[in-house]
Amino acid sequence: MVSAQAQKEFTINEALARLDTLIHPAIEGEADAPPASPADGETWLVGAAPTGEWAGHAGHLAGRQAGNWVFATPRTGMLAFDKAAGQVARYDDGWHRAQGVALPTGGAVADLEARAAIEGLAAALIAAGIVAG
Repeated sequence: MVSAQAQKEFTINEALARLDTLIHPAIEGEADAPPASPADGETWLVGAAPTGEWAGHAGHLAGRQAGNWVFATPRTGMLAFDKAAGQVARYDDGWHRAQGVALPTGGAVADLEARAAIEGLAAALIAAGIVAG
């Protein structure tokens, strides 16, 4: 903003809309096309083959603000909570989510205490949204 700038409220409003999209994003999910009836305040992760209003914004965050889409380019290290998946997505040259954890099975000797501990650890990782369930 510059002193005596004309229509500075537009510059401020645009900056605030971007902040709403970028600060602690909780995305509704990932899609290639915008939802039919988006609500202001929703944030989506644009898929790999975007269409419609999202065309040309693959991998970006799309936040709905005042009836318009505001797009944010992700940076390495950015985290977003994916509400649909129930886990955190991390950006590092593309969006990544941790895969599920396989619980122990088989073996010649079953150590029930060790298996219970491993299952408890896996449940805690899933509950924290670190890995998929």
